[in-house]
Amino acid sequence: MTRDDRIEPRFSNPRQEPRNDESALPTESDEVSLEPIPEGAVRREDMLGRPIEDSPRGRRIAGKAAAAIAVTRNTSVLQFHQSAVALRRTAAGWLTRHERILSMLAMVGGFGFDNYAFRRIDLPNTQAVFAGYLSLAALSMIVLHRLAARAAAGKPWPKWRTILPMATQFALGGLWSAFLVFYSRTAVLGTSWPFLLVLGAILLGNEILKRYHARLVFTAVLFFFASFSYTTVTLPIFTHTIGLLTFLFGGFLALVVFWFFCGILSVVGAEQWGRAKLKIAGGVLLVYATLNAFYFTGILPPLPLAMAAGEVYHSVKRVGEVYQAVGEPQPWLTRFGAPEIVHVKPGEPLSVYSAVFAPIALSTRIVHRWQHYDTKSGRWHTVSNLAFTITGGRDGGYRAYSVTHHIVPGDWRVDVTLPDGHIIGRVRFVVEPGTPVLVPVTLK
Repeated sequence: MTRDDRIEPRFSNPRQEPRNDESALPTESDEVSLEPIPEGAVRREDMLGRPIEDSPRGRRIAGKAAAAIAVTRNTSVLQFHQSAVALRRTAAGWLTRHERILSMLAMVGGFGFDNYAFRRIDLPNTQAVFAGYLSLAALSMIVLHRLAARAAAGKPWPKWRTILPMATQFALGGLWSAFLVFYSRTAVLGTSWPFLLVLGAILLGNEILKRYHARLVFTAVLFFFASFSYTTVTLPIFTHTIGLLTFLFGGFLALVVFWFFCGILSVVGAEQWGRAKLKIAGGVLLVYATLNAFYFTGILPPLPLAMAAGEVYHSVKRVGEVYQAVGEPQPWLTRFGAPEIVHVKPGEPLSVYSAVFAPIALSTRIVHRWQHYDTKSGRWHTVSNLAFTITGGRDGGYRAYSVTHHIVPGDWRVDVTLPDGHIIGRVRFVVEPGTPVLVPVTLK
């Protein structure tokens, strides 16, 4: 076949009614006549960004692709591209306009999910999540620091570098949310509100100050705060002890881990590390001093111990595997923190029941500290201290109760504490003279 005898393909106008049959598509024997690429012009690329060779075969491939799009769609390539760009701009614009609200909703949703998912702090999956968050934060910070060192040496930033600050923010945000869940379960608001306020502020700041996660000083100090909080919570689970020595050893362990982390940072980017190390050291010392101050003033809740239940009754006794109690019906406000109201005859005792969760194999002593509020002096006076030993492992907490006969009308509270005074939980109630309406209660 000569060149003049060759059959040239004919293309339909994309604005006309398209044909649905497969004969409209180019075949292997079809050839497309394209103008040659002038010297110095931009070369054509395929969808993967690969250059299309300037040859009969390359022009034939490009022509077939253009013909297929034009024939099978009732829209021009330009119109399709414009529609895609408009859709992208609309979605991106909506997300940008509502970014802060969506971020807050995601934070609240994440906190709610953590509160539902994290049942016990000593479970292996909970510890695996904690370790995963810390590892992800450390790895993303190290890689970002290395890329910053390469950029300072004149090498270009990779396009995917923006993922690293987002990964750091996600990991630290997950840690703050989980810490806030567990600490809020065991904290007594009257004593631990400063620490809970700090945790809540860090959780909010993690969302608001997201652009600062690309800065080494900011993320390094937050990473140490997370590491110290993690060792404080987790170390008693492995040592089966809780108290001053365990807390001090946890702080030392957090410093050692952070020292190794800083050593890696100094290797992957010595120049950037040299400029930031003094600021990081100052921030770490401030965090270390603050957490120690919270501990020694009783503000830091004694995790992993947690108050699972606490109520006041007229009598409590153990029957087999359950506790049988006699109490009074309470108003619905007591479910939201309002003190219970009990009516007591002269000389009648009261019992306070508590269930304290502790990790498996952890054994410690706890104290029921009965206190009455003196309206004349404006102070709480301790009436009695009743101590006993608990053993961890039970899902509903270790159950126990204490009884006192020194009951007078007024405001009362029973603090469930460690021997060093750290408060695990608190039972508040008001004693009024009168004849109670008693109901039996089974405590499982």
